[in-house]
Amino acid sequence: MRTLRVPVPRFRRPRTTKDPPVSIGDPRLEGWETVGTFEDQTTAVAWRDRLRELGVDASCVADQPADRFGRGDIYLVVPPEAWSRASEIVENLGD
Repeated sequence: MRTLRVPVPRFRRPRTTKDPPVSIGDPRLEGWETVGTFEDQTTAVAWRDRLRELGVDASCVADQPADRFGRGDIYLVVPPEAWSRASEIVENLGD
């Protein structure tokens, strides 16, 4: 009797660079414009994710790491060409 071997598909996630939730000193973000300032990482990252869902390239940056509770001065930044659209989104969603 002959046994057939059927390949089993492997479902893999595509490789992506895992950026930290809040970047510190990332030269790729130099020159980006601030559209919001937050005091906690959770809120800042939620706003970043919402902008990304709406097609706006956004990141969170800080001058120093957040404390152990995720608090600190965290800036929501976008490329200069996306500032107008991002500001409009933040303003309308923030109301």
